[in-house]
This record gives sequence, C-alpha cells and structure tokens, in this order.
Amino acid sequence: MSTPDEQPDELAGTEQPFVTHLIELRDRLVRAAIAVAVCFGLLALWPGPSGLYDLLAAPLVANLPKGTTLIATNVISPFIVPLKITLLAAFLLALPVVLYQAWAFVAPGLYSHEKKLVMPLVVSSTVLFFVGVAFCYFFVFGQVFKFIQSFAPKSITAAPDIEAYLSFVMTMFIAFGAAFEVPVVVVVLARMGLVTVEKLREFRSYFIVIAFIVAAVITPPDIVSQLALAIHADGPRSAGPFVEINCEAIQSTPFESELCGAAKCAFTGAGASRVAAAAMLLSSRRARRL
Repeated sequence: MSTPDEQPDELAGTEQPFVTHLIELRDRLVRAAIAVAVCFGLLALWPGPSGLYDLLAAPLVANLPKGTTLIATNVISPFIVPLKITLLAAFLLALPVVLYQAWAFVAPGLYSHEKKLVMPLVVSSTVLFFVGVAFCYFFVFGQVFKFIQSFAPKSITAAPDIEAYLSFVMTMFIAFGAAFEVPVVVVVLARMGLVTVEKLREFRSYFIVIAFIVAAVITPPDIVSQLALAIHADGPRSAGPFVEINCEAIQSTPFESELCGAAKCAFTGAGASRVAAAAMLLSSRRARRL
C-alpha cells in the first residue's frame, strides 16, 4: 500500500501500444522532412544553390589572389556541391521545427521536472551551436585564410577545389559548434551529479592541455584558429574561480535551486556557460508562471 508521503506517478496510465508510438514517430518524421523540403525549395528559388555557395566561399575568395577562383576537379561537382550546401542550409533553417517535432514525440514520456530541464537545454544548445558557427564564419575564416595566403610562394597560384573547401568548412563548423556546446555538457554532467566544482578546479590544467591538443588536430596549421577553438572549448575555464552565482538570493523552487547549483558548476567549468545557465533559469521561471 502507498503511504501518504508517496507522490503518485504522473505518468501512470499513460502507456500506449508500441505500434502507436511507431505511427506517431512516422508522423513526426514526415512533418520534419516536409519542413526541410519547404526550406530547401525556398532557398533554391532565392538566393539559389549557386548564391549560397558563393556566400559560403566569400571568406576564402576574398583572400585569394586577384582574379583567382575556386576550381572543380570532378565533372559533377559544380552541380552536386551547391545542392549539398542548399540542403544543409535548409536543415539549419528548419531546425526549430525539427527540434519541436522531436520534443513533441519525447515529451509525453517525461516527468514535469524533466520537461523543465530539457527545453532550456535544447534552446541553449541550439543557440550556442549557431553562435559557434557564426563566430567561425565571420572571424576565424578571415584570419585563417589570410594567414595561409601570406605564406604562399609567389610561384604558386592558389586554386582550391570546391569539394575540398566544403569538407574543410563542415569540419570547422562542427568543431566550433561543438566547442560552444561545452557549457551545456557541463550543466548536464553537473545535473547528473557526475562532476562537481571541486573536480573541475582539480583537473583544470588537464582540460586546458586536452583542449589545445584537440584544437591542433582539428584546425588548420595556424595559430589563430587553434587558439580560437581551444579558448572557446576550455580557455574561459580559467576565469571560473572568479565567477560566482548566488543561488540563495534567487527566490526559487527546489527544482530551480538544484538547477542553479548545476549552473554554478558550469560557470566554474567554462565562462561561456553564462548563456546556457541564464537560459535555463529564465525558461524554468517562465514555465513555473505558466
């Protein structure tokens, strides 16, 4: 028998047959695919696959010798590569709809306190990933290509291949997007009780070395991109001891107190966690008011 202190399971009686879950999963996937297809069609009309690739290649073309352009060494590359760029851009444009469909499929099986944590994580991780991609495109690419071209001998004409450039860009986007996700990872680990402030402080020097090793492997052989990636992946961690969150000053529910503790651990883990922690606390407060 249940005692008066035991809380009833809010998910009790909500079980559904396996086939019902498969049908809903199919519907969610179809809706997400339709959203991507609509965005692909709009981008194909304007600015078009060629325009999107020209936009993506702009940082490199701006640092090439005057009159030099990219080349295509494969017969179908001028057709396939711009289509890949358009499809990728369509997916990123439709990402809010895709994430919403994923959330709508998973949400019925989550407890209320889990829903309050998942939504801020999804929003903050998406925003931080786009911030990392934008930082890479607008700052890192210009400095990297300028550095590389400054070392090119005058007897060599730089003419990069469009497929090789696409592969390079995707690697850099994923690397910097993942580097900006470090705050979210730290918050999740702290929320699960796998890391603490003391552990982060104890292993700070090891994290810094690992960050620079990973940055050296992923980025091109230039100091600008390596420092940019390493600093955003782990460098701000050095500022952690100077950052404090006064959880006692926050009039919060027990859930928000626990979330604030996780955010405090993330602040110690990486300086960029200000964004993730603020988004989580704000979202949890808005959910409580609703």
